[in-house]
Amino acid sequence: MNTPPETFIRVQAAPMEAFVKGCFLAVGMSDAHAQQMAGWLTANDLRGVFSHGTRQTVAYVRHFQNKDLNVTPDVRVVSETAVTATVDGDGGLGYFPSFAAANLAVQKAKEHGVANVTTRNHGHFGAAGLWSRVIVNADLIAYVTSGAQLQMRPGAPHRHAAGGSPMSFAAPAGEEPPIIADFGAVHDLYDGEPHVKAIEMLAPSATYRSIGLGSFCQILGGFLCGVPSAPERAKRTWPGANQGSFMTAHDVSHYLPLAQFKSEVDDYIRQVRQLAPITNQSDTEVAGGMEARRERQWRKEGVPIGPEHAEALQGLGRELGVHTPF
Repeated sequence: MNTPPETFIRVQAAPMEAFVKGCFLAVGMSDAHAQQMAGWLTANDLRGVFSHGTRQTVAYVRHFQNKDLNVTPDVRVVSETAVTATVDGDGGLGYFPSFAAANLAVQKAKEHGVANVTTRNHGHFGAAGLWSRVIVNADLIAYVTSGAQLQMRPGAPHRHAAGGSPMSFAAPAGEEPPIIADFGAVHDLYDGEPHVKAIEMLAPSATYRSIGLGSFCQILGGFLCGVPSAPERAKRTWPGANQGSFMTAHDVSHYLPLAQFKSEVDDYIRQVRQLAPITNQSDTEVAGGMEARRERQWRKEGVPIGPEHAEALQGLGRELGVHTPF
């Protein structure tokens, strides 16, 4: 869970976007792509998804500087049917083919009721919730996931079978914000997390479910997208282009009237808020509700940026000659 820092400074969204855009322009990204990246990363900060927000700028810049990824990719649709498509990322970041894929999924699902789109040959695609939001904002139900090149070795922990395992589900609502679950299936089980052994011992069934979900992230967002299970079989022009993604969209109106569905989701959200919170939590909310509240509040107040986050961006700004707005 992304928790706001205890010590922080407030940074407004507009100057943060301008800074991030300037960093990407400084390493050769096109103006249009740099503006999109700045918007997506700042939006994640506004929702409190700091792990996939502007702090990622440093890592992405390093990928370009090290020639691991293509800073000027030519994103193309390489295969297509009425309800499917594959988008090639040309060795760049995964954001651009994923944005194209999400919009293709919307277009096809609106016309045919359902769509499945994959992306391939790219790097990190960011938070899965970015792309489920594109789909749900068109009043469609969404599922999005991604897979990356696995590095399994004999004797490694079983949980390594799940890879990074990002996924997002989204459903439209009426008067309430949409329900958006955006998470890593094995997030608390990554190497280095403090409670891995305790979770495996106290909740083995939850551990196996997490690994199972992660396996299908890899199947749909990895193998289906041309990422082999064994790294020695990978053939890549750009070393960092080791990921793919899968997304599906469903048109509610092909099942029942959209207004009826939205009304049911609204009613469900309001009932959930009346339930008692889980242990050690202060309130009760559906998936995505906390992020929606933060975004409304922080667009006015500014994003709380912690010391490590600020120092990392300040250092990058000095290196690239880009003014840091804090």
